[in-house]
Amino acid sequence: MTNQLLRNSQVVKDQLKTDNPEFKSGTVVEVHYKIKEGTKERIQIFSGVVISRHNGEGLDATFTVLKNSTAGIKVFRTFPLHSPSVDKIVVVSALQRAKQSKLYHLGQIKDPIKSLRVKKVKSINI
Repeated sequence: MTNQLLRNSQVVKDQLKTDNPEFKSGTVVEVHYKIKEGTKERIQIFSGVVISRHNGEGLDATFTVLKNSTAGIKVFRTFPLHSPSVDKIVVVSALQRAKQSKLYHLGQIKDPIKSLRVKKVKSINI
């Protein structure tokens, strides 16, 4: 009962971001997030394939992005969806069809973005 009250409370609704684009597993995204280094704050871009989404649309919703870095090193990073440190999410291309909701097997493929059947969409800057 208290869990349901927490979800519906005004405090939680105020902290939810409403400008996030629609994306699912297999979508290629660019995540612009804020990094604080000492007294300075800058925005860094992390681009890759969304391999999973967790906890739906609530305040604790997260998504994991797989980036194929230089020298073939793969980097997994999990972002909170409604975090103030996530500045914006840009959808680069969308997956036409995914057979699984969690695409962890892409971590074993040499170039995961090329192995997906993606269709180009207009960039959604939010």
